[in-house]
Amino acid sequence: MADIAMVFHWGPAEMAPMPLEELMDWRERARQRVEQTNRPQRSPQRR
Repeated sequence: MADIAMVFHWGPAEMAPMPLEELMDWRERARQRVEQTNRPQRSPQRR
């Protein structure tokens, strides 16, 4: 739940009513967003 809260800025009140399966889906979305955001930038190749 901490991953979801950090990425989407949701508090416990927003997440508590969600079923576990839905929380797992949101956690995966949070993971993907963090990985995409933190992906190293490719530098232009020198010729």
